Amino acid sequence: MKSLEPLTATQVYRACPEDAFDFEVTSELESLDMLSGHDRARDALDFGTSMRSDGFNLYVLGHPGHGKHQLVGRFLAERSRDEPTPPDIAYRYNFEDHTQPLCLLLPTGMGRVLRADLEQLAEELRSAIPAVFEGDEYQNRLHELKHAMGERQRDAIEAVRREAREHDILLLSTPNGFTFAPAGGDDDKMMPPEEYEKLDKDERERIEVTVQVLQKKLAQAIRHMPRLAKQLREQVSTLNGEMLQTAIDAPLAELEERYADHPGVLDHLSSLRDAMLLHVDSFITDDPEMPPEAIFNRFLINLIVDNTSCEGAPVIYLDLPTHQHLVGRIEHHVHNGTLLTDFSLIRAGGLHRANGGYLVVDVRAILMQAGAWETLKRVLRAGEIRTESLEQAYGLISTTTLEPEPVPLDLKVVLLGERLFYYLLCEHDPDFLELFKVQADLEDELERNHGNQPLYARMVATLARDSALRPLDRSGVAAVIERASRLADDQSKLTARHRALSDLLEEANHWADRDAAKVISRAHVEKAVAQQLWRASRIHERSHESIARGTVAIQLEGFEVGQVNGLSVMSLGDYAFGQPTRITATARPGPGHVVDIEREARLGGRIHSKAVMILSRCLASRYAPDAPLSLSASLAFEQSYGGIEGDSASVAEASVLISAIARVGIDQRLAVTGSIDQHGRVQAVGGVNEKIEGFFDICQARGGVKGHAVLLPAANVEHLMLKREVRDAIAAGDFRVYAIERLDQALELLTGMPPGERNDDGEYPADSLNAKVLERLEAFHRAVRRSKAGKENGKENGKEVSQDSDDSGNDEEPRDDE
Repeated sequence: MKSLEPLTATQVYRACPEDAFDFEVTSELESLDMLSGHDRARDALDFGTSMRSDGFNLYVLGHPGHGKHQLVGRFLAERSRDEPTPPDIAYRYNFEDHTQPLCLLLPTGMGRVLRADLEQLAEELRSAIPAVFEGDEYQNRLHELKHAMGERQRDAIEAVRREAREHDILLLSTPNGFTFAPAGGDDDKMMPPEEYEKLDKDERERIEVTVQVLQKKLAQAIRHMPRLAKQLREQVSTLNGEMLQTAIDAPLAELEERYADHPGVLDHLSSLRDAMLLHVDSFITDDPEMPPEAIFNRFLINLIVDNTSCEGAPVIYLDLPTHQHLVGRIEHHVHNGTLLTDFSLIRAGGLHRANGGYLVVDVRAILMQAGAWETLKRVLRAGEIRTESLEQAYGLISTTTLEPEPVPLDLKVVLLGERLFYYLLCEHDPDFLELFKVQADLEDELERNHGNQPLYARMVATLARDSALRPLDRSGVAAVIERASRLADDQSKLTARHRALSDLLEEANHWADRDAAKVISRAHVEKAVAQQLWRASRIHERSHESIARGTVAIQLEGFEVGQVNGLSVMSLGDYAFGQPTRITATARPGPGHVVDIEREARLGGRIHSKAVMILSRCLASRYAPDAPLSLSASLAFEQSYGGIEGDSASVAEASVLISAIARVGIDQRLAVTGSIDQHGRVQAVGGVNEKIEGFFDICQARGGVKGHAVLLPAANVEHLMLKREVRDAIAAGDFRVYAIERLDQALELLTGMPPGERNDDGEYPADSLNAKVLERLEAFHRAVRRSKAGKENGKENGKEVSQDSDDSGNDEEPRDDE
């Protein structure tokens, strides 16, 4: 087998040449659209905002570090600038049913003007109406009506009085009403009782009969008095209406002419006129049933959305999307211990303010608010905004409250969230894809090539300019691009997560300020990166300290049988670091099973268990393709007390198993990472930069890195962006990194023995590693056969045979369902 050469320093890090840029500082560069490179997401946003059919709302998928709010906010701001500004939204009093205020949609800016006009109208009428009723014209006409009615009442009584006088009878007024009495003599004096008694009987009877007739006529005249009073009230009411008309006609006519093209306003003005005429007495009496101020308050409108200052369509970001913040609320005030409300206490929600434009909501935030997600879906399905409390919506209260007329809905909802939430909603919410049909998936990484690096430089310039930072020189931009590749864990990619880059630029600007530098250079960027790592590295240092002091046993010198240094990555928030892990194995005769101690202790995850099963089948097909594999082996991660997950240790596990079987030592100066398939091919793993740097740091802390090396999958070479100390050691030849493609390459490097290849007879060279493995496995097979034979002989002789389970072949591997 051809010997492997270690990677060079240029292979483990892709530097960004400064001469690739044609600028001196980034202030010379034009700003860049931050969606550059996100072509798929841009097309989705363009389609979703242009599509006006129902249900084509958007969900923007991306990592939390993408800066989705800024990206989407800028796109929507540019898109909405050329779109029409939506109408103002107001509520007015419903004179037919005060519990159902009426919605009033007005052209942009008219709501504010109408509100001022109605306030002025109310103020004008507050003084004009009392002036009319206190004026001479009204008082004179009222006096005439009352005088005329008094004359009619007197005439009716005088008619009865004259008729009675013709019959020598007087109609006298008393404190209790009227009474009749015979007249005495020629004057209008009442006949004394003595004289009346002297009259003859016929005369007295005539007077009594006449009085009875007159009493009936008087009663009839008195009964007619309420009718005359009613006529007077009707006449006064007509007069009041006429006088009120003279006060309100001119200002109302002016407003009706001004808003002639707006039926809703005209209807409101007509209702105002009718209400004032209906309650005209409120402006005259001292203690009216409805005070004038209550009537004037109904003049006004409640302008809940004023788009006067809006340029184009509104873009509203709702940071706390509760039910009330979405659809608005109805406030109350306390009066005499009672909660009262009216149309003027209706308040707009985010849907009202965004109507005609775009509502941006974080999906995590809306899912955390009780009832908010269902409210949003209900509004989108209904196509209208119904302002009601959550208790009303679910029928939890029965008290009388307002039910405002719904507002027609015309907007796009843009949800921002992680991919996990998108796919969970797709799976568990049947309404989701009906209402959010457009997904805009942001890229996690951008291509790093000669064409993209100048564009990335412009993006860096834009981020610095937007944050009012110092410009960067070419070295600073090159350092940022190199760091972007490290964050992407790929030499050919650049991270598209703007938040990490913005934070890096902010910190680099801080260190440039400390140095009183006018521009941000490479030194400031590297200082910012170093400080970021320093602040997060306390656990990292304590973990490596325990290895350096020997508390956690890691052997870095010599050869050991059944022991290898694997590499693992520890993740703490957004910080990750690598460290070596001692993996050991044992091998003895048995039924062909590999016991994963981590799994048996319930510390191994599913992926790790799968990897152990794959490597056990790999070994079986490699060394016993046509016969049973007589092996009982075990694998363990020593001094590991947490969970083990992933398949990146399967190359190391396969190597240490082969070492244990062949009794060949493994070079402890080497560490290995990588995954294998059933055919022994090495596959890529994650976190290779952290793993190599972690092993490098441990070697350096334990006496130096000279002679030490790391084996990693060849597919991971393009992911390497190692730190400067590691690159310098590689360049000096002190530290090596090997890229392997097959398990045999790892075995040769780890053991120092050629693995050997099968010849046509299926045999390996005598001095090869694989020959030693086969020799030992054959010995295991003979031992198993002897054990079985001894057991059978014992049964034939009637003897009880006690034997080790491993030697008897009864060591069964736990089933997957255990």
